[in-house]
Amino acid sequence: MPRTSLFRAVFAVAALAATPALAAQCITSQGQFGAYKQTLGQQAAAAGVGQRGIQALNAASLSGITWRFESNPASQSGVSQGDPAQFLAKRSGSSAQAFINAAQSRKDRNANLFAALERQYGVPGSILVTIWGLETSWGGYTGQTPVVDGAITLASYCRRHPRFEPHAVAALRLVDQGAITSGTRGGPSGELGHMQFLAGNWERFGVDANGDGRRDPYNATDALATAANMLRQNGWRAGQPFGQGTSNFRVLSAWNDSGNYQRAIAYAAERIR
Repeated sequence: MPRTSLFRAVFAVAALAATPALAAQCITSQGQFGAYKQTLGQQAAAAGVGQRGIQALNAASLSGITWRFESNPASQSGVSQGDPAQFLAKRSGSSAQAFINAAQSRKDRNANLFAALERQYGVPGSILVTIWGLETSWGGYTGQTPVVDGAITLASYCRRHPRFEPHAVAALRLVDQGAITSGTRGGPSGELGHMQFLAGNWERFGVDANGDGRRDPYNATDALATAANMLRQNGWRAGQPFGQGTSNFRVLSAWNDSGNYQRAIAYAAERIR
C-alpha cells in the first residue's frame, strides 16, 4: 500500500457501499482515538458488524507506525521517484533488473498457475507477479502491524478519513466471518496477505482459488486470483497492451493511485516474458 500496499504504497480503493448516516469524526491527535472508536462502533453495528467484530474494535489500539507514517507522507516509499527503474530499485532494495529477474524466476516456477489465472481473468502473469513482488517480496514479508489496529488508525486520521473508513468496517466484518482475527498481522494501513489488499477490496473481490472452502489472503493462490479478479472487474481487457496511456494502464489505478507505482508495474511487467 499499496506504500499502499499485494501491497508502503498508497492503495487506491474501489467504491464501497455507502456508510450509514451516523459517521465517526476524524481525529487530529492520538488522544482522541478512544472517542473515535466509540463512534465507529455505533456505525459498525449499524452496518451489521457482529459481536466478534465489535470485540475486535474495542480491543484495538492506535497503531503508532501507521500514525507516524501518515503524518509524514514524504517517507512513503518511492513518492519522489518519477522514473520506474528508480522506483523499483528503491522499493526492492536492489536494482530494477534484479527485481525483474527475481519476478521472472518466480513466474517461471509457477507457470501453470499464472497461465490458468490469465485464461480465467485475462490478466497477464507478468502483471500479477510484479505486484506480488512489489507488495510483499513474493510473500516474504506480509507485515507486522495488527490489521484491525492499522485499518482503524488509518480511518481515524483526517488526511485519510472518510475514504478508508469503509475498509475499517470491512476489517471488522472479516473478523466476524473468521477470515482474520484481531491479532492477524499485515501492513501498517490494514493491508492483508500476499498482495496487501485493503479489507473492503478483499471482502468484495476475494476468491477461493485453491478450493479449500475459504478465501484466504495469506494463501498465495487465493491472493493472486483475487488480484486478477479485482483488475478484471475494474475493466482490464484481456490481450490488450498495458503501457502508459492505454486503458489497461488506467485500470492499475484501481490497485494503487500512485502514478509512480503504476509506471513501475508496467515497466517491470513489459520486461517479463
